[in-house]
Amino acid sequence: MPLDIFIPYWGDPGYMEDTVRSVLAQDSDDWVLTIIDDAYPDHTVETFIAKLNHPRITYIRKEKNEGITANYRSCVALAKQDVMVILGCDDIMHPNYVSTILAGHQQFPDASIIQPGVRVIDENGQEIHTIVDTVKQRIVKPRSHGRQLLSGEALATNLMHGVWLYWPSLAFRTDKIRQVDFRDGYPIIQDVALTMDMIFQGAQLLVDPTVCFSYRRHSESASSTKLVDGSRFAGERQYFSFAASQSAELGWTKTNRAAKLRLTSRAHALVLLPKAALSRHVVAVKALTRHAFGS
Repeated sequence: MPLDIFIPYWGDPGYMEDTVRSVLAQDSDDWVLTIIDDAYPDHTVETFIAKLNHPRITYIRKEKNEGITANYRSCVALAKQDVMVILGCDDIMHPNYVSTILAGHQQFPDASIIQPGVRVIDENGQEIHTIVDTVKQRIVKPRSHGRQLLSGEALATNLMHGVWLYWPSLAFRTDKIRQVDFRDGYPIIQDVALTMDMIFQGAQLLVDPTVCFSYRRHSESASSTKLVDGSRFAGERQYFSFAASQSAELGWTKTNRAAKLRLTSRAHALVLLPKAALSRHVVAVKALTRHAFGS
């Protein structure tokens, strides 16, 4: 049973080539890779894939750019295997990623989502330890020395305190992810909304501490820029409010309370306030202050 790997592509060709090479370097050949090019204006990657001429790699180029959410949907629609992953086009699979995911699925076939161990790297591939990642991974995330299954209100509440999942590293049971859809209106955190929708519907999350993935965090990425100017937090507040209403309908009072408190999200805004103040970015200071101390 191959792992269905998808890469929704739009971005730096050099990073993308490194991502593909990380798939090729797996210690298991039990995978197939599909690249969906969202009409990126540079054809470097298309040429690179053509030269590889690999029997388990499929390249699809869209006629026009549709945006990341639409490309996510294309990945899910095209999946043919039992388990799939939507890999970021600048992230790196360690050689043991495929074997780790498939072993976890074999042991816990009912798990809808698998979160393996992740390290965070910067633009240059160097491992970094940000305050936000450290808090979420060492304080919020449940600790375990082996694989563990999480689900229900306890998991939802924990994630509302701090989302410690790394979307591009997650593997999904294809039939389970197809039971939900990516919500429009959350362009930066649509991944959080989808995973929470799955959990609200009863999905089990398997956490495997085996480190097998490098998640690239760019200081100048769209999400990072929107963090500094405060605009991302407006979307977060909207989503947390929606998640609070979802949990209220289920009678999950602890999750409802956690979504309303959004403690780590508020703390994140506080961490960014000094930078905004030093840059004299008045709009950002107001936005971050509102998110940190507002209702």
